[in-house]
Amino acid sequence: MKARLVPLYFDPGRDADFDRQLAALRELLADQAELLEPRPLGAALPEAEAVLFPQLLGVAYRQREAFQAIRLPILLVTSEFGTLSMWDWEIAEYLRSEGVATIGPYNLDQTRKIVAALGVKRQLQQTKFLVYQDDPGQGFQAPIFKRFYWWEDECTQRMQQKFGLSIIKRSFCELGARAQSLPDDLADRTWRNWDVPCGGLSDRARRSAAKLYLAVRDDLDADPAIGAMGINCLNESHFSDSTPCLAWNMLYRERGLIWGCEADTLAMVTKYVLHKSLGAPIMMTNMYPFLLGNAALKHERIESFPQVAEEPENHILVAHCGYMGVIPQPFATEWTLRKKVLAIVDQNAVAIDARLPVGDITLAKLLPTMDRLSMTEGQLVGYAHFPGSDCLNGGVLRVRDGRKFMQRLGSHHYLILVGHHAVDLGFLGQVFGMAVEEMC
Repeated sequence: MKARLVPLYFDPGRDADFDRQLAALRELLADQAELLEPRPLGAALPEAEAVLFPQLLGVAYRQREAFQAIRLPILLVTSEFGTLSMWDWEIAEYLRSEGVATIGPYNLDQTRKIVAALGVKRQLQQTKFLVYQDDPGQGFQAPIFKRFYWWEDECTQRMQQKFGLSIIKRSFCELGARAQSLPDDLADRTWRNWDVPCGGLSDRARRSAAKLYLAVRDDLDADPAIGAMGINCLNESHFSDSTPCLAWNMLYRERGLIWGCEADTLAMVTKYVLHKSLGAPIMMTNMYPFLLGNAALKHERIESFPQVAEEPENHILVAHCGYMGVIPQPFATEWTLRKKVLAIVDQNAVAIDARLPVGDITLAKLLPTMDRLSMTEGQLVGYAHFPGSDCLNGGVLRVRDGRKFMQRLGSHHYLILVGHHAVDLGFLGQVFGMAVEEMC
């Protein structure tokens, strides 16, 4: 969905330079923005996601109150190259000193991402998140799962108030039964249409994974407003003879659906905002900092952390459900669907064994108040393998300062984005009204 931007001009009226720049922006932002009819600064504004100044003039210094009255994000794009012009830094600084927050990108890619984020902000107002769960406080590992904030009504209410989205909850028990009732031949025909590398899977495991995909897809077909789905797939795994890993992979490939492991709605909304705005490959996984020691080792059933060349205190093992986590095929350098690893899921279940490219990454997740985004940049330096454990193929990350990281870590679930995105996240924070807090 495109962002609606209201171009504003200064009295006594728009001039040829304003119209020339506006025409350039219509072309540069054609894929991201709908530019509405220009209005004078101080006029009543239509429904929109932001106001746009294609031109700034010295009269801005005498229009402080009009700027302060604007209740939408203020985007300054005054050069023909789709950026804030250097001549306008003084005006932008004056406005900032008077309490007027403005967004002034300094390259065209930033401008397009900012406007894309404004479109995501609009889209969320019409988007539903569907989660399947029955009683998430019960089931396997209940003492662990009862501690997670995303199960709380307060979390749901804050998320809906902040982003305008709707969260719908349906029975995982019913979904599992419906999936298992589907015909085997339908599952087999569906599987044959896919290019899904797999290793060591039985025919039954493949069928069950395909059936769960079909059942979830039916619900998605019934409501086009659904933009993300999650299942309480570990804590309540007794409701299904499979896991949704394959379904999330295929539905991302086919429709760009955002998925949520363990129905973590905080991870889902973070993933939705970041991926839809930035387009960067993204996935969720568990954090096991080397500094955590035995508590992390015991959970993954390993005796020691992987050997690293230097500064082990700045390293993190990341793993989820036996491997690195649910990584869709388009993001992966290697990808195989394998049989399950964790003891708490059905013997028939599956898991994704995949890798992201080694190199720069960014960790991020929304914090409980929804007005702060926790993030840090780092590197994916390699992979670690522990046969017979719950970490058969985990990633190894390096961050700048592991001790600061430990002090500011906000969840065991974090999103990994491929690439460094600190600057982009700063702009997204301005769009969504979130403070971006660097962990280290």
